[in-house]
Amino acid sequence: MTREAREQKWVRKQAAPLSETAFTLLVQGVLDYGIFMLDPHGYIISWNAGAERIKGYSASDILGQHFSVFYPPEDQEAGKPQWELETAVADGRLEDEGWRVRKDGSRFWANVVITALRDENGVLQGFGKVTRDMSERRAAQHALSERRRLFDHLVQAQETERRRIAWDVHDDSIQAMVAVGMRLELLAERVPETYSAELRRLDTSVREAIGRLRSLTFRLHPPGIDRHGLVDGLSSHLDDVVGVSWGMAYSFDHELEREPTPETAITIFRIVQEALLNVHKHARASKVDIQVRSVDGGIVTRVMDNGTGAPMSQDGSREHFGVIEMRERAETAGGWWSMYSRPGTGTTVEFWVPNPAATPTDEAP
Repeated sequence: MTREAREQKWVRKQAAPLSETAFTLLVQGVLDYGIFMLDPHGYIISWNAGAERIKGYSASDILGQHFSVFYPPEDQEAGKPQWELETAVADGRLEDEGWRVRKDGSRFWANVVITALRDENGVLQGFGKVTRDMSERRAAQHALSERRRLFDHLVQAQETERRRIAWDVHDDSIQAMVAVGMRLELLAERVPETYSAELRRLDTSVREAIGRLRSLTFRLHPPGIDRHGLVDGLSSHLDDVVGVSWGMAYSFDHELEREPTPETAITIFRIVQEALLNVHKHARASKVDIQVRSVDGGIVTRVMDNGTGAPMSQDGSREHFGVIEMRERAETAGGWWSMYSRPGTGTTVEFWVPNPAATPTDEAP
């Protein structure tokens, strides 16, 4: 037999229908899925090793019983098992996720597919049922939801404290210093010229300190971010601070599929705010470009300047508080953060944070 003939024979053999024995071995050998059959009335007529592993029943325990034994009492009382069979008959199949019960009475979260099986004449012969234990995935989703809930509470608590400090500084410290400045100005007009010059210098220092405090209160709680959303909040900050106060050119490009949650918006705003402050203090840049886009179920943001682009030192000595704070904010939100630069071409701060849609929480068993 030639090599070509042997290859054709092998291909025909591989394409031949799987024998009933081989198919039974395949089904019985699957351990990650419970695969079994029901008669037209819902009684169990076959059982594989995966079903035994997931549900805890051996074949001798369960064959001949009604499949409703796997459902919690509240579902049995509501008629859910029969409803699922009727839906499978009407639609050809049904897929569901919900609580199921093992032999020992413990519950697990299952993904279930029920398929109506008919002969060549369309007569119902029974049902095929495939069950998968999704408890670990559900637990991971709950852990992620809990982490997100704690993160939201942390962001809200931080912003509340920042707002309180900003109000205290504005209503107490700044007002007291304004009063001191007014008194210094009044005294400077009443004392001899020898002393008035010194008083005016003091008055100037007080006014400069007041300006720095007002800038601090703005950074602590910038107006707009919690009322108008991320894009408007960033636009206002760029206009008022980067453009007017710093006199720096900037661009702002944004493409968001939907407005982020308030906590996500605040997280992005705070990281951008810190990145811009670093540009102002250290980069010696004349322009900064901001990009905000929806990517991979979250929001990726880039802050790019045209400054000196001093490289990060190998020992991490440039890991000053602002850099650490930016990274920790992004990572605490479940995202990532990076900064890269090249001498003479500027620095880019890039980060991504998830922007999950609100979903209802499943009830505990």
